[in-house]
Amino acid sequence: MKVYEKENSVVIEGALDFDPKHIFECGQCFRWKAEGDGSYTGVAKGRVINVSREGNTVYLKNTNLEDFNTIWKSYFDLDTDYAKIKNELKSMDEYLEKATEFGWGIRILRQDPWEMLISFIISSNNRIPMIQKAISNLSREYGTYIGKFNGVDYYDFPTPEQLSKASIDDIRACSTGFRDKYIKATTERVISENEDVYNYENLGTEDCRKKLMEFNGVGPKVCDCIALFGMQKYDTFPVDVWVKRVMQEFYVEDDMSLPKIRKYAIDKFEDLSGFAQQYLFYYARELGIGR
Repeated sequence: MKVYEKENSVVIEGALDFDPKHIFECGQCFRWKAEGDGSYTGVAKGRVINVSREGNTVYLKNTNLEDFNTIWKSYFDLDTDYAKIKNELKSMDEYLEKATEFGWGIRILRQDPWEMLISFIISSNNRIPMIQKAISNLSREYGTYIGKFNGVDYYDFPTPEQLSKASIDDIRACSTGFRDKYIKATTERVISENEDVYNYENLGTEDCRKKLMEFNGVGPKVCDCIALFGMQKYDTFPVDVWVKRVMQEFYVEDDMSLPKIRKYAIDKFEDLSGFAQQYLFYYARELGIGR
């Protein structure tokens, strides 16, 4: 992999196992928007960048080599060997072989823990366009202004201190629906108890999940998503409607409960459970498996 800076962009040559569509549309993030040219523009780590791919070359626009080394290399998990992960998953069964080949360019992003906590509370019983709208509204109203890119204003996700200025009514006005009270309670708790959600990454998976489940609005599936996408707990396995369908289609009985499906998956996939979940989820949703 060769990386260099060129005209306010970073070029990554030989970027294998990296496809923007797979990464940004596999259910793990909500602040990336598809552009008309097939690229994606998003906000992360207080920056706005545009990501595209041509062949085995990835282009990160509106950034520089310093930010690549300090932010994007980690954010896109570029030090992890996804070819090795996919080969291990492929060896397990034919379903994972097909799923990893279909979503070959998925990488699990290393996202902000606080943002993931609030974002997946918003995601509960919600549709992706509405989740994106609510997060965008909260960021615009309470987050720090980052700047313009291609004529569009962008804002960072609000910190707990910034979000604490919003009342429940203010939060609801941002299209969060019934989750307004959960967002308010979570924000107040983080501030009043000086709760460091950034430290959860250093906890064991079960201790991390235990801490997350203490927040209002965080059930088992939301908890697993936050742990996986915000705290790098790869031995978790979030089970939503699509994951349930694909698991019932390929692995388990139709009447198996969600907790049992989760346990079955973790027993089977072990430390690669989170990766398996992403490939299976994307495969099932894009192809409508188990409808």
